[in-house]
Amino acid sequence: MDIQTLTAFFMWCTILNGALLTLWVAMFMLAPDFVYRTQSRWFPVPRETFDLTFYAFLGLFKIIFLVFNVTPYVALLIVG
Repeated sequence: MDIQTLTAFFMWCTILNGALLTLWVAMFMLAPDFVYRTQSRWFPVPRETFDLTFYAFLGLFKIIFLVFNVTPYVALLIVG
């Protein structure tokens, strides 16, 4: 596998996961009650617990996104 193929792979991973992260943040900022009502049908938890869990997963996803998508992509751009 050459550097151009890896760079293209990580570029698309970064774009797709960045879009997913943006959508996730937008949904929680623009329609938090809708998200809570939708999720509480399957997982009945108090609102405070839901918000804390949601922010924790959002932060974890952001860290994973930066470490495993953006960093390799930028490194491959520098090397290539």
